[in-house]
Amino acid sequence: MKRISLHIIARRNRKTQLQGQTLSLNLSHPESTNRPRVVIVGAGFGGMAAARALRGNAAEVTLIDQTNHHLFQPLLYQVATAALSPSDIATATRVLMRGGSNLSVLMAEVTGVDIRARSVLLRDGHRLPYDYLVLATGSASSFFGQDNWREHTLVLKTIEDALAIRARLLEAFERAEQSTDDAEIRRLLTFAIVGGGPTGVELAGTISELARATLARDFSRIDPRDTRVVLCEAGGRLLSGFDPALSTYATEALTSMGVEVRIGTAVEAIDPTGVVLGSERIDTGAVLWCAGTEARPAAEWLGIDGVRNGAVTVRSDCSVPGHPNIFAIGDVASFEAGGDERLPALAPVAKQQGTYVGKLLAARIAGRREPGAFRYRDYGTMAVIERSRAAAQFGRLRLTGFLAWLVWSLIHLMLLVDFRSRLVVYVNWAWAWFTYGRGARLLTGSTTSDARQPPLSDPESGRPDDK
Repeated sequence: MKRISLHIIARRNRKTQLQGQTLSLNLSHPESTNRPRVVIVGAGFGGMAAARALRGNAAEVTLIDQTNHHLFQPLLYQVATAALSPSDIATATRVLMRGGSNLSVLMAEVTGVDIRARSVLLRDGHRLPYDYLVLATGSASSFFGQDNWREHTLVLKTIEDALAIRARLLEAFERAEQSTDDAEIRRLLTFAIVGGGPTGVELAGTISELARATLARDFSRIDPRDTRVVLCEAGGRLLSGFDPALSTYATEALTSMGVEVRIGTAVEAIDPTGVVLGSERIDTGAVLWCAGTEARPAAEWLGIDGVRNGAVTVRSDCSVPGHPNIFAIGDVASFEAGGDERLPALAPVAKQQGTYVGKLLAARIAGRREPGAFRYRDYGTMAVIERSRAAAQFGRLRLTGFLAWLVWSLIHLMLLVDFRSRLVVYVNWAWAWFTYGRGARLLTGSTTSDARQPPLSDPESGRPDDK
């Protein structure tokens, strides 16, 4: 069985006082205390792939994450729009790590790295020693220096974020149903999405579909089909990483659904009740931010300068320059793909890098020949717009419409790590396709939105309605 031991290094006088002590957390197996210690920070696609590649290896592997689950982030927007439940796209990390006698899972928050002592610093004061360190901490939303906008927007990175968006969306319709103020109803049923990448496009399409199809007959005083969805992109086109023809297709498809697509329009300001796009102010019930990301503070932990988005520049084997025993993968790594181009912050990149680093460490520990430089294989990029409509590119092959949506759905089903999740998601998608229904529309006390949502006015008293 696994054994957790706390080693307390006291002062030289060996007194019983606890002052000045350092706690070293050692997650080890009785039979493997002399094995090389590999610590992986982050249980996303990259971290999980690295851990799996080291399963059964002659190393003591510890996987650390702030949560206890692995999240299939590409489908997170479907939780945010009430199509799926969190359990459909997330699985407990310990379940996925079963059967690995050399693997340990630790739910903890990392606050830094002591390079000299070769240890990872945890929030609770413990230190976790390592011989090899793999940083797969992912990314957070970036507001390009306008951090005051953060409190007035909703982002989509975690299950908690998705539930907050779902609550805001569903509450907006419920509150609009109660209101007698036409201007307030229009504001509540207006949703602005900032960022025209895959996440922004997917959110815009599914919110429009939710309002105009799923909720269309559910209310007596309002017409959800009057919902206004505004998608804002500061660049020259949507889906800038796709072929231009697919960008045009996505724009036309969203426009046909009633989405207002604003291209080449930058955000000037965001406040609790709206957003300013160029010179136009739009009063909104919610602003969803999908415009930019920044790497989590791995570079700061290592005491080095990151690139513009804070990512750590890595060598061809994903190691950190000057530290051959430290690796950075996924969104937290800046990997040169040729010329001035860097690999994109995509799940396939993280997964391939994780598998590569795991195999490299397995070979190094076993004394075998290590693999050559990491090489990313681009198997395609996809974005769904609504049911039966998507855009996909696989090398020179371009797909749109129902065929692209079918390929997208099959690939995402296969990538889900849990067979039970695949079955549930398939049933939900099939039901939604035939009925336009969505099965995750409950509002509970744990999912209602926070105080950033402006209160609904009581038309008789002029005061907030606290009923």
